[in-house]
Amino acid sequence: MTDGVAPAPFAHRHLLGIQGLSPPEIGLLLDRSESYVEQNRRADKKKSVLRGRTIINLFFEASTRTRTSFELAGKRLGGDVINMSLSTSAIKKGETVMDTAMTLNAMHPDVLVVRHPESGAVKLLSEQVNCAVVNAGDGSHEHPTQALLDALTIRRRKGRLSGLRVVICGDVMHSRVARSNIHLLNIMGASVRLVAPATLLPPEVERLGVEVFHDMHAGLEGCDIVMMLRLQTERMHANFFPSVREYFHFFGLDYDKLSRANPEALIMHPGPMNRGVEIDSVVADDYGRSVIREQVEMGVAVRMACLELLTLNPAAADADARNI
Repeated sequence: MTDGVAPAPFAHRHLLGIQGLSPPEIGLLLDRSESYVEQNRRADKKKSVLRGRTIINLFFEASTRTRTSFELAGKRLGGDVINMSLSTSAIKKGETVMDTAMTLNAMHPDVLVVRHPESGAVKLLSEQVNCAVVNAGDGSHEHPTQALLDALTIRRRKGRLSGLRVVICGDVMHSRVARSNIHLLNIMGASVRLVAPATLLPPEVERLGVEVFHDMHAGLEGCDIVMMLRLQTERMHANFFPSVREYFHFFGLDYDKLSRANPEALIMHPGPMNRGVEIDSVVADDYGRSVIREQVEMGVAVRMACLELLTLNPAAADADARNI
């Protein structure tokens, strides 16, 4: 319970992706997140909602924002949080991911927060443990809490998600953030456009229910939200564009391209930013329109809501009873 009010039940044992969630379930997660925003701005930020519960952050990829915000979220809810680093784990000694999962499972944690470089690895792991699992990003597949924090940021500024025109620009092919956002925005009634060079779009991407543009000026015309994506060069094993300079010229966000969007359009970026590559510094720091830092703040609130609802819900109790 939080502040004497029991949270509404969340029907899912795990949070592995946005795909498969219903509008009421997304609304529940956002509403619960909203309740934590003001709490996180107080001097006394800590609650005892998860007292006695154990959260393990298991990150097979480097992370700063996501891991730190999950750590803060767990601690502010009163839980015991353990961070496992791949560099010091038994994986480096040859142990498989599944063996690591089973070892941790034997210690009876309540939540595993997992980031992994391979798509589908987090789902596979979730099938082997008794506790709740949160996907903190798996390969190019999904990053559900990033999409939720983006949605919370938009909803707080615009008052709604339905009917908004959202443009996602950049390296869509390698972006789990893009996929989760596309699913969420479509579910909640927004319209989604993608702007990218053809080499940075997955095949048959239109099947996801998006409009595709290869010209920034045309794609940004009349939009309400401009969401830029980082070039994920660490996932690229070929040349996807001639040069960084040319990429910024055609697909980097500057005021000239932004002028095609609505005057009140918000600027977003999941971070970390490559200034002068996918976004101009003066645009990124435009405090009247950029909500990039607000996205970081919303991340802690969203992850608090996810940890609470996944830990204190009937699905968790049922799974514990069945020992699955």
